[in-house]
Amino acid sequence: MRIRRWLAFGGSIVLLASLIVVVPASAVLAASPGVARNIAAAGTTSPETGGFTPSGEGDVTQAEFPGQEDEADGGPGPYPGTIVNRSLSDGTGNGVSVNSGKKAKSNPQFKTGFEGLNLFQQRYARGGNQFTVEPPDQALCVGNGYVVEAVNDVLNVYDTAGQSVLPDNTSTNIVSGFPTDVDHAVDLNSFYGYAPAINRATGIRGPFVTDPSCLYDAATGRFFVTVLTLETVPTTGAFTTVNHIDTAVSNSSNPTGTWTIYRMDVTNDGTNTGGTNPGPYLGDYPHIGADANGFYVTTNAYPWCCNGFSGAQVYAFSKAQMAAGAANVTVVHFDTSGTVNAPSDAGSTQPGFTVWPAMSPGATSFNLNNGGTEYFLSSNAADEATHPVAGTGGNYTSSQLVVWTLTNTSSLNSATPALSLTNKLIGVNQYAIPPKQKQPGSGTPPTTSAPQGYCINDTTTATIAGIGCWRLLFGGEPAHNEVISRPDSNDTRMQQVMFANGRLWGALDTALNPDGGPQRAGIAWYVINPNSNKVALQGYLGATGHDFTYPAIGVTSSGRGVMAFTATGDALNPSSGFAPIDAIVGVGPWSVVNGGTGAAQDDGFTSYKSQVGNPPRTRWGDYSAAAVDGNSVWIASEYIAAACDYPTWGGRFFGATTGDNKLGTCASAPGAAGPRTALGNWSTRVSQLVP
Repeated sequence: MRIRRWLAFGGSIVLLASLIVVVPASAVLAASPGVARNIAAAGTTSPETGGFTPSGEGDVTQAEFPGQEDEADGGPGPYPGTIVNRSLSDGTGNGVSVNSGKKAKSNPQFKTGFEGLNLFQQRYARGGNQFTVEPPDQALCVGNGYVVEAVNDVLNVYDTAGQSVLPDNTSTNIVSGFPTDVDHAVDLNSFYGYAPAINRATGIRGPFVTDPSCLYDAATGRFFVTVLTLETVPTTGAFTTVNHIDTAVSNSSNPTGTWTIYRMDVTNDGTNTGGTNPGPYLGDYPHIGADANGFYVTTNAYPWCCNGFSGAQVYAFSKAQMAAGAANVTVVHFDTSGTVNAPSDAGSTQPGFTVWPAMSPGATSFNLNNGGTEYFLSSNAADEATHPVAGTGGNYTSSQLVVWTLTNTSSLNSATPALSLTNKLIGVNQYAIPPKQKQPGSGTPPTTSAPQGYCINDTTTATIAGIGCWRLLFGGEPAHNEVISRPDSNDTRMQQVMFANGRLWGALDTALNPDGGPQRAGIAWYVINPNSNKVALQGYLGATGHDFTYPAIGVTSSGRGVMAFTATGDALNPSSGFAPIDAIVGVGPWSVVNGGTGAAQDDGFTSYKSQVGNPPRTRWGDYSAAAVDGNSVWIASEYIAAACDYPTWGGRFFGATTGDNKLGTCASAPGAAGPRTALGNWSTRVSQLVP
């Protein structure tokens, strides 16, 4: 894709991702022995913007993707095809028939809500020295009167009314010559003490930060924010293969203050599966949880060299040491490769895949038995579980979940940790990799309500670059054959896990046939008794003419919860959905949160062939989030918050005398907050509900 230097909307685009065959039941099988190590503190930080040179007319680079380089004419070169979050499963499974879920007539649980971080804030933080990214990857945690939200690649801290409590950085956030309002947001490179993602004055690239997750631990009064950081070659942005998990821990219960950073190298953590998938490895898709004693991070290890999979990795940290800001913290590492007693192409066992650790509400909901116990859940319909060597070959369906149990977690606070990780397969209702979502107009040419797509197809609009809007985006003429996309559904990897009221709660994406109709994306949810390793309650959520994706469950100490997800449909733009859940009734009627109804179709760069190749993969998700605070459940997920018509999107570049000096932001004036960027329009919705 070409983007002309004088458009002054610079930036870079990132593709990020996620995606899971019937196997026999098994007995409990011990995982590989944990290996203890010490991780040194890497310094302190605070949510403040680091140093930068403002982007604008003097930019030497117009690169729009990580790893992309500028060509001789000053425009960016071809899209390099980089997807960070990996998935091997390429296809869909056969879903079951279900009755259409009821639509709630009202939202009695809703208390408050607000638009959270959006693409405009992400792109123009730190003076515009950022990449444009899809999807956001939703992180959310709440406690002590604060709401902390992070996405790729920006962070904000709000009060419970949705007002940012970070210092106002508008006057110093100069982009294209004007102070630019990003609602005080701080880029994640700044937060973790790194150089800008891209210095547009020099072309030098900083580390690539992705996949944020957030947790507030009421027992210690600390916020934890974890990301995956990939080291890059400064001059080109190419990945070096070195990557590490960075966790920032607040030094008090006030997240606007100082934090301590711990960096853990994961480059060589993985198993050489079948001798064909050697390291180094990518520690992909990190997620976090906690019990009374430990803070837990899990990753999916993929070999940089190959298409296979090298097992989920589990890291157990001493929570007390991290909360105290210790100079060194103890961490025990488990490699789950070959530990699930079910067949794969590597032999009689499978690796764990997306082994998601449980969070617990409040300060006293942990399991203290067996020296302290932490639980995890995972699924096994993906090629990562069944075909980790070849990386392909499965049928993408399963009737099993894997329950993981880590015991003696209190030993993390000793000089010689002695933890035990075991797993057990349990039978559940069938689930399968779902088809992509539908949104209004999917498969038809974009209208002016999807201005970026319409622009690519347009050959008649008069612009400052000549006749045809496409000239604003490309040096060479594209094919003008774009259509409204079908956004990604998740695969069937496990999503956010809770341990509350003595039960494990989890959900995943699945294929369903609502009311006997065509296959749609829906949700399979589970309430599990971890003592008996049996399902206490399970079910599906789907609806005729709709798709539900990327679920996240939050459950209070009393066992009442809310499940968040993205809701789309034949007549519903991407919206922020939710449904109540408990251990007696299960999931109740679904609805869209107040203020969370999608205002337009997804119009992101990953939707279009001329920008990312054919077929495009419209990135969405890659996960939602739920956070419990007392008797409230806060939820957040991706949606399209605002509409922008084609003339407003083009603004001054179509000859108008008002609007932004940056293409496609739909802002009222240079520096004003805009609802989108030229290349995308995602946002996030944060809502408080009382189940």
